[in-house]
This record gives sequence, structure tokens and C-alpha cells, in this order.
Amino acid sequence: MTYLWLALAFITAAVLAGVILARRGARPGEAGKHWKAVGLAFAALAVLTAVFDSVMIGMELFHYDASHILGLRVGLAPIEDFAYPLAGVVALPGLWMWLTRKRNGASRPTPNRKGLLPQALLASRPVSWINTAYPFAAAMLLTTREIDWVLLVGTFYFLIPYNLAMYGINDVFDYESDLKNPRKGGIEGALLQPHLHRPMLWLAAITNVPFLLVLAFAGGSAAWISLAVSAFAVVAYSAAGLRFKERPVLDSLTSSTHFVSPAVVGLALAGAEVTPGLVILLAAFFLWGMAAHAFGAVQDIEPDRQAGIGSIATVIGARRTVRLAVGLWLVAGLAMLATPWPGPLAAIIAVPYIVNCAPYWNVTDTTAARTNVAWRRFIWLNYGSGFLVTLIFILQWSLTS
Repeated sequence: MTYLWLALAFITAAVLAGVILARRGARPGEAGKHWKAVGLAFAALAVLTAVFDSVMIGMELFHYDASHILGLRVGLAPIEDFAYPLAGVVALPGLWMWLTRKRNGASRPTPNRKGLLPQALLASRPVSWINTAYPFAAAMLLTTREIDWVLLVGTFYFLIPYNLAMYGINDVFDYESDLKNPRKGGIEGALLQPHLHRPMLWLAAITNVPFLLVLAFAGGSAAWISLAVSAFAVVAYSAAGLRFKERPVLDSLTSSTHFVSPAVVGLALAGAEVTPGLVILLAAFFLWGMAAHAFGAVQDIEPDRQAGIGSIATVIGARRTVRLAVGLWLVAGLAMLATPWPGPLAAIIAVPYIVNCAPYWNVTDTTAARTNVAWRRFIWLNYGSGFLVTLIFILQWSLTS
């Protein structure tokens, strides 16, 4: 099969799924805006694909058999490569519209209109899956320089089951406060109905435990410990009786562990050598995670206080929390300057986060909800940062090959 036929199969399936799901999920007058957004998203992804693929092909990280492609290229990227971002931008928005659709003009999802699996998918925050799978895959691939079954299994685990557990458990135990939070019920989390709470916890356990056992079996003691810490942090953050999310400072430490631990697991499974540069890199990543959590907590000060939930933001206040987040991102960026080349290039990645957060330097508790605008930008900033980090990883790969 040529790459063209494979690409056409993906596009055909994506178009059918995207159109059907968008029509089922769209509200009146929404369809036109949806397809305009799809066009703009594909234009952006096409540019990134052309640049990204051209860089990798130019560095001879991979190549295409000329007998299986048309020969048309944008830069060095074969035209077939553009089928996959096209399929993604057509299918995924339709899926999201269908999952988050509302009926009868209700402002919140109705209790019984969705089954467990659609709710579980929504609860797992698909837009953020890459934030945990990427650190694992990058850490392991850069260490081992090969793709094996452990890499594939671990990447899939940290892509979907891990996020299902992390966010699903959170949505179960945060239901009362989520009822008071206007952010819930869409891209920023499901409003998980009570009759699905117990099934969600069982689903999280069933989808996580087998992967944890397999990955633990594949590694040594360092892998077991890192997996145990990662799993404990996921449960302890939200579960009743532990609720680390209600313990100021510990909440940010635990949340950051959610995103750094996949990288540590990858390094442990790959048998990476612990060096000062690696420790500094992980410390910078950890500070970035703490900053992200602290800033995200600011927008929820009012609903958290109404529900009696403590957080770093409810305790030290919106203004101090924003300033703490800016400081943590600044220190994280400066720390990267102390890592081996090309690590210092990553210091620049802290800048957009600081710029996004800094306008709220003097925010008050009563105006804290306004930071949601910056938080939504933060979600998408992660994709741009991931692209830059990937380019740095490619440079690192080429320098050490």
C-alpha cells in the first residue's frame, strides 16, 4: 500500500466522522464557526508540519521510499504528511462538539444523557493527554535511542489511562465544588454525574493497574519506585481521606509530580545515568509544574471557598499566587541555562508563560475569575512549547548521534 492510499483512508474516515459528529453536536448557528476554526487550525498545523518534517528529514532522522510517494513536497515534507493533521482537525472538533453538546437549552449537561465511556473521555481532558505522554516518550527515547514495546506501552499508558485516572478521580471527588464552578462541563473538565462516580473509579482502576504491573515488571527497582510515587500522587491529590489538593503548597507539589513523574518513569525504565544536568532539567520542569498549578488555582478561588476547599490560592490570595507563579517560571527558565547544550535554548520557553501571567500581577480575590482567559491561553501555549522542545530534542539527537 502506498502512503497516498493510507492517507486517503485516514482522511475519508476523519471527514465522515467529523461531519456526522459535528452535525449531531452543533448548536444553531455554530456549524459555520466550527468549519472556519477547522480551516484556521489546519493552516497552522500545515505550517508546523512543513517545518517540523523538513527539519527531521534534513537531519536524516527518517526517510520515505520514493516508490511509495507521489513526489510532491512542501520543503522536504511529502504532500502525504499533511493528511494526518488534516484528518485530526476535521475529526477531533466534531468529536468534542458531540461529547460536550447540550440539549433543551440547558446550561449544564443533563444527568442521564451520556454513558460512562463518553463521560470518561470528556473527564480525561483529551486536550491535555500529550502533557503526560510526551515527557515519558521523550525521556525514554532520548536515553535508549530505540523504539521498543516498553516505549509504546508506556506512551499509551501515560497518554490515556493515566489521564483518565488523574482527572476522573478528581471529577468524582470534586463534584460538589464543580457544581459551583462555571468552568466545568467542557474543555476544562466534566461535570461527572453522581450515578457514574463509582463506575468511573472502577474504570480508572481497571485501565491503570494492568499497565502499572507490566511497566513495573519491565523495569528495576527505580522503575517500581517511580511508578509507585506517580500512582500515589494521582490518587492522593483528589481521593477522600488524603485530598492533597486541599493542603496548600502540597497541592502544587503533588500536581507538578503528575507531569514530571512520567519523565522520571521513562528515565528509570531506560536506565538513564543520573547527572547534574539531568537533575537540573527535572528540577526546572518541576518548578514549571508548580507554577502551572498555582496559576490555575487562582481562577477557582471563589468556587473553592464556597465549597470549603483550601488551595495555595485560597490561602495566600490571588495576587501573591500570581506573583509566585511568575517567580517559579522565571527560576525554571534560569535553571535551564545551567544545563548542558542545547538545554539552555529551552530557557526561552518560560517567556510566553510569564508574559501570559504577568498582566494579572495585581489581581484581587474578587477579580480572580478573570484569569481564566489566561488559563485557556496557557492550555494552548503548551502545544507551542512542546513544538520548541521537540526541535531542541532533535538538535540534541543530532549532536550526540
